[in-house]
Amino acid sequence: MKLTGKLNGWASAKDVILKLAGILTVKGGTGAIVEYFGDGCATLSATGKGTICNMGAEIGATTSVFPFDDSIVRYLNSTERSEIAELASTVSHCLRADDEVIANPDKYYDKVIEIDLSALEPHINGPFTPDRALPISEFVKAVTENNWPSELRVALIGSCTNSSYEDMSRVAEIAEFASQHSLKTKSEFTITPGSEQVRATIERDGILAKMEAVGGMVLANACGPCIGQWKRHDVKKGDKNSIITSFNRNFTGRNDGIAETHAFVASPETVIGFALAGDLTIDFTKVPINGVQLTPPIGKELPAKGFVPDVDGFEAPASDGRGLQVFIKDESDRLERLHPFIPNSIDQFVDMQLLIKAKGKCTTDHISAAGPWLRFRGHLTNISNNMLIGAINYVNDKANSVKNELNAEYEEVPVVARAYQAAGLGWVVVGDENYGEGSSREHAAMEPRHLGGKAVIVKSFARIHETNLKKQGMLPLTFDNPSDYDLFREGDKISINVIDLAPGKQLTATVWHNDGTMVNIKLNHTFNENQIGWFNAGSLLNLIAARNNQ
Repeated sequence: MKLTGKLNGWASAKDVILKLAGILTVKGGTGAIVEYFGDGCATLSATGKGTICNMGAEIGATTSVFPFDDSIVRYLNSTERSEIAELASTVSHCLRADDEVIANPDKYYDKVIEIDLSALEPHINGPFTPDRALPISEFVKAVTENNWPSELRVALIGSCTNSSYEDMSRVAEIAEFASQHSLKTKSEFTITPGSEQVRATIERDGILAKMEAVGGMVLANACGPCIGQWKRHDVKKGDKNSIITSFNRNFTGRNDGIAETHAFVASPETVIGFALAGDLTIDFTKVPINGVQLTPPIGKELPAKGFVPDVDGFEAPASDGRGLQVFIKDESDRLERLHPFIPNSIDQFVDMQLLIKAKGKCTTDHISAAGPWLRFRGHLTNISNNMLIGAINYVNDKANSVKNELNAEYEEVPVVARAYQAAGLGWVVVGDENYGEGSSREHAAMEPRHLGGKAVIVKSFARIHETNLKKQGMLPLTFDNPSDYDLFREGDKISINVIDLAPGKQLTATVWHNDGTMVNIKLNHTFNENQIGWFNAGSLLNLIAARNNQ
C-alpha cells in the first residue's frame, strides 16, 4: 500500500482502510501481509496507523505493517515507553522498506495499491458487510437509490477501534462547534472509550463534557455495542432502521441482534457528522445543518498533560498458581468448568452426518451469535445453543432449520447436532467462500467441537477461524475443486481418510447419498507437523497439558 499526500478536510486514517476494504474485499488480503510505505505514512499518527492495522483483519490480512517513524516515537514516549522508542530508533533503518523497494515497489511486492491521502474522501461502508465502500458524495445518493432507511437512529463511536485520544479530541472539536451554534445530535449518540486510561484522560481534558453537551452518552470501557452488549430501547425486531458506527464489523444482527438493522461503518468524525444531521442522505461536509455549516476538525494527536494512568486495570497472576482452586457454583448458568476434548481417532471420521450445507456468507456471527448470548461466554454448554443458528441452510433457504436424519424432522441446528452427538455420530459442516469471517472466533470454533463436530469443508476460510478450528481439534478442509460444494445433498454420510493427514497431502472424502450412490471428493488442508499434533491430541490445550504433565 503506497500512501502519498496528506489527509485534509474530513478525511481520517479510518478512511484509508475503509477504502482499501472496498478495493480488496473481505477476502482479498487472505494469505497476505499488507505493508504500507510512501511519504504519506509519516503524516499519520501512531494511533491512526493502529486503526488501519486493526481493521486489516476485515480484509483477511495475516498482518499489517507500517514503517517506524517519529509519530510512533511520540506515542511511545507519551505512554511511558521511552525505552522501547530508544531501542527501536537504533535500528529504525530495519523497520521500514529498503530504499530499492521504495524506488521499485512492483519488483518486490505481489501487488501495489496507491492511495493519495490528499484526495481521499470520508468513506462509509455497508450495510451488512465491511467491504461495500462508498465515498460520502456517493453514499448519500446510494441511501435513496437502495431504499436504505435514511433516518439515523443511533450513532456510535469507540470500542476497540477509533477510541484513541486523537479520535475523541476530533469528535469533541466538532461537538464544541455544534454547541456554539446551538446544534444537538438528532440521533442517539453513544461513546465507548477504549480503555480507562483514555476515558479518564478525556474526562480530565474536558473532551467528554463537550460530547455530552450535544447529546452524547458515555458507555462502559468495553466491547459494548460492537458485539451487541447494549440494550436498544428505540427499536423492535422487524423494524427496518439504520445505525452508523466507527467499529470494524457490521454483519447482519451483530450490533443488536436485529436482522433489519442496516449498520454502516465510518470514521468517528463521519459518525458524529451524521448524528448531528440525523439523516444519511445529508452530506454534512457540504450541506448546512439548520443553517450551520460544520467545519472539519483538527484534533490533538496526544494529550499535552500526558495520559491519566489506570492503576487498577491490571492484576498480575500468581507467581505459582498450582495451589489455587477455582470455585464455580453448581447451579451457575454463566460459568462452567471446561473438560478436555477427547483425542481424535480414525474411527470418529467414518460415517459422519452432514449437519448443514451453509449457503453464502457465514461469518462467526452466523456461527456464534453475539448480543444476548454473550452472557454465556463462560458457559460452553449454554452458549453452544446458538451454534450456527444464523447460517442459511442451502436446502430450504432458512436459518436454524436443518433435517434431523434420525427422525426426519426439521429442527434447530444445535438440537440436531446434540441428537447426532447423543447417537454417537460425528457431523460435518459444508460451507461457501471466506467461511468464519469476523470476530468472536474462539467460540465459533469451540461450539462445533463441543457438540460433536468433526470437520468443516468449505470453498475458502477466513484465516483466523481456520486456525482456531485446528486449535480445538477440528478438521478444517477446502475443496480442491470449489464446484464440488454442489455435490453435497441433504442427508449425506461422509467419511474422511484422516490416517493420511500429513503436511501438503490431500485428503479424500467419500460421500454417500441417501439414494445409495457415492462420490469421492479431493480436499486440501494447511496443517503443518505441529498442528497435526494438536489434531491428534484432540486440541492444542490437550497437547500443552500432556507436555506439562510429562
